[in-house]
Parts: sequence; C-alpha cells; structure tokens
Amino acid sequence: MGRDIIADIITSIRNADMDRKRVVRIAYTNITENIVKILLREGFIENVRKHKETKKDFLVLTLRHRRNRKRSYINFLNLKRISRPGLRIYSNYQRIPRILGGMGIVIISTSRGIMTDREARLERIGGEVLCYIW
Repeated sequence: MGRDIIADIITSIRNADMDRKRVVRIAYTNITENIVKILLREGFIENVRKHKETKKDFLVLTLRHRRNRKRSYINFLNLKRISRPGLRIYSNYQRIPRILGGMGIVIISTSRGIMTDREARLERIGGEVLCYIW
C-alpha cells in the first residue's frame, strides 16, 4: 500500500507551525514541489530551497510566524486534507468551495496541473480537491 504524500507534507507543516518551528524539511516530489510553489506564491510560507542528501532530495521550507509573544500562540497556517486515497473528492469549476468567503485557498489537481481554486475558476476547469488552506 502506498503512502499519502500530500497528507504527509500537510501534517509536517501543521505540526511545525503548532510547535513554532521556523524550518520544515519535507521529501521532494513533483506534487510537493507544485503545492509548495502555491504556498509560497500565496504568502503562507516565506522561503523554499532544495536540499540534497545522499541520493535523496528534500525541500526546506521557512514558515511565516506571527511575532507577538505576549499572548498565547495563534496558528498562522491552517491546512486540511480533503481528498484522500480511500475517498476521492472531485468538483467541477462551478462547485469548487470557497474557504472563508474567498480568504482561504483550495488546492485542486486538474488536467492542467495543480492550481488554486481561483485559477481553476478562471480557466473553467474542475478536478480533485486536494486540500484547504486558510
């Protein structure tokens, strides 16, 4: 049985954010690279660099944090996996959900690659709903 790569990277990023870690290292695949590019473009992470260790490639992400230390910590990054290997969720472009009235993003895997919900609506294309980010 295969691993759910998308759930692994979402969990790694979520756990690092809750633990107030600034840097996260995730395995490199084409899917993770495309998702991380979307996170970088939308401003959820600060920086990405590719790192190689003994025949394996990794992406090293620098997370964005709020720097208010007087109050309790509030998560900056909320991620939720939607479609999973046991239950795939598909949507056409008209029924792609809006997260927080358009404030969050939905990452969708389409026939033209992995893209956000706004890009999919503009291109009038649907696909598999991978995750929500807000």
